[in-house]
Amino acid sequence: MMFDTILIANRGEIACRIIRTARRMGIRSIAVFSEADRSAAHVALADAAVAIGPAAARDSYLDGARIIAAAREAGAQAIHPGYGFLSENAAFAEACTAAGLIFIGPPAAAIRAMGSKSAAKSLMERAGVPLVPGYHGTDQAPDRLAAHAASIGYPVLIKASAGGGGKGMRIVTAPADFAAALDLAKGEARAAFGDDQILIEKYLTRPRHIEIQVFADTHGNVVSLFERDCSIQRRHQKIIEEAPAPLISDDQRFTMGEAACAAARAIDYVGAGTVEFIAEGGDFHFMEMNTRLQVEHPVTELITGLDLVEWQFRVAAGEALPLTQNEIERTGHAIEIRLYAEDPLRDFAPSTGTIHHLRLPEPSAHIRIDAGVRQGDAVSIHYDPMIAKLIAWDHDRASAIRHLARALAALEIDGVRTNLPVLRRIIGHPDFAAADLDTGFIARHEPILLAPAAPASPAVIAAAAHRWLHDLPRHAAPSDPHSPWTLKSAWRLNGPAYQDVTFDDGTAQFAIRIHPAAAGQLTIDHAGASTTAAIAVLPDDRLAITIDHLTTTLTALRHTDPAQHDHIVIFADGARHALRIVDPFAGTGTAHAASGLVTTPMPGRVIAVGVAPGDTVAAGDLLVTVEAMKVQFRITAPRGGVVTALSCAVGDLVEDGAELAVIEPAPRPITG
Repeated sequence: MMFDTILIANRGEIACRIIRTARRMGIRSIAVFSEADRSAAHVALADAAVAIGPAAARDSYLDGARIIAAAREAGAQAIHPGYGFLSENAAFAEACTAAGLIFIGPPAAAIRAMGSKSAAKSLMERAGVPLVPGYHGTDQAPDRLAAHAASIGYPVLIKASAGGGGKGMRIVTAPADFAAALDLAKGEARAAFGDDQILIEKYLTRPRHIEIQVFADTHGNVVSLFERDCSIQRRHQKIIEEAPAPLISDDQRFTMGEAACAAARAIDYVGAGTVEFIAEGGDFHFMEMNTRLQVEHPVTELITGLDLVEWQFRVAAGEALPLTQNEIERTGHAIEIRLYAEDPLRDFAPSTGTIHHLRLPEPSAHIRIDAGVRQGDAVSIHYDPMIAKLIAWDHDRASAIRHLARALAALEIDGVRTNLPVLRRIIGHPDFAAADLDTGFIARHEPILLAPAAPASPAVIAAAAHRWLHDLPRHAAPSDPHSPWTLKSAWRLNGPAYQDVTFDDGTAQFAIRIHPAAAGQLTIDHAGASTTAAIAVLPDDRLAITIDHLTTTLTALRHTDPAQHDHIVIFADGARHALRIVDPFAGTGTAHAASGLVTTPMPGRVIAVGVAPGDTVAAGDLLVTVEAMKVQFRITAPRGGVVTALSCAVGDLVEDGAELAVIEPAPRPITG
């Protein structure tokens, strides 16, 4: 019998997505929230919500006892874990059952069977599923692991045995780098999964990441819902997924689907699961099975017309799968992008802050949006930095790409750095259009994907000038509102009206002179040339700028960044231009890299400090390790010298750009 109330043991986008299906099916939804998420979108969307603890995930979303207590308090009969957090925690699944609650996921035994990558690979090996050459044993002594890596042959991939999502994963190309990479992988694995056991595999140079969506019920039925290509990744974590996988033959599709179903049957699987393969040429190798719903499940839903969360509910309630294998059809092509709060120019380091502005494209028959944040929400260091997913569908891949490109051009976000520019360039890249895909796509095309933004166009400069004039206070001295000398309206005593301002877009400065003309017109002098723009003000901070008979519609905003710099932010043709207003009386400032000041490139928690004041270090030596959103970053010495100051300790929370240490040149020996 179908339950009438569920508790969702998760947050953000996936919690909102589960709530929507529950509402459509008439099921009451209970959200849980940490102190950091009290005003989050999933809390507002649910029918009720229960507080479960502090911001840190280990004290809230990873605390199974608190979540079970919340479910019982709210009268829920079932718990949906979403993905991440406790979704693949066998002990939590057992605890739910012991408390009389239905766990909307596979049996604990199935989670355990696939929870260890090493054990899962051994199981698949016995079942005859091909594996990547590697070491999956329990001997974790560093020297033994290094020996196994050498026998496999470099490059090798170190992977956390207990986890996924790119956590605890490092590529090692030479023996000299193995020890440091092992330490980082184990540290991330402990932080993310509470288990630092790792495995080692041969690293394939041009692999594709192909996965099969499987579903099973308690009546012995197992089906495949076709495959997804998830090859576009950064830091081993997917950012673009599509279904079906392009350039896969029907024979290979059938063989992989059969292997995935066999894997599910081998462990008596129930519910939604994903069997992941790595493919190169005509060969494919088992990587792992994720015993949960995947982030990228919407592309499967769009090509099959099915709601996988509804299927999860029905299977958990004891029903048989709604369709047999022969009844499942696929239509068209779907592509999903993941919008993350991260800085691509800092190795995709997480970015935190408040989302001051967010405009998502309109959903349609071709565009689906799964989002977990709203304008005004904060992105913190405590959780995954994903903001939203955009999914495009059409009858063929080329058409889906066009719809997705238009949707990305309409997306506007300000307040945190995001991977949006990289996503737009990937979707527009000719190799992506040709489906020339593999997991090294971003690294191979890095010069193009991470190139500086194009300089501001005349339309952008005109929009910034209009916004700047609009935001000026009418009088510099409100105490004397009738004096023409205090007017800030470009007024001049004996000459045409004008106002000077300088904008800096990070690559160039624009010193311009603005001449307000008739209503809705400006003339702008810059670099010896004049441009006249006609400006129409539209709702929602939108402007229509006409220059030489060409009209550009864009968004113009103004905000102050954490360093108290005023910016005019323009969104035009899918690109964001942040034009800092240059104060002519401010000092020029100096870069601190040469001074030996070491700062953190992202906000996070200090988890290790490898030096003390007075230590002598060489360039590249490890100073501090910072963890942000379950990813660890090693901060190394920019030059050799002596550590003269240390401004952090283990456990400290540090903001973006915070000072960590100072390294001064070592004193020269006195010679006589």
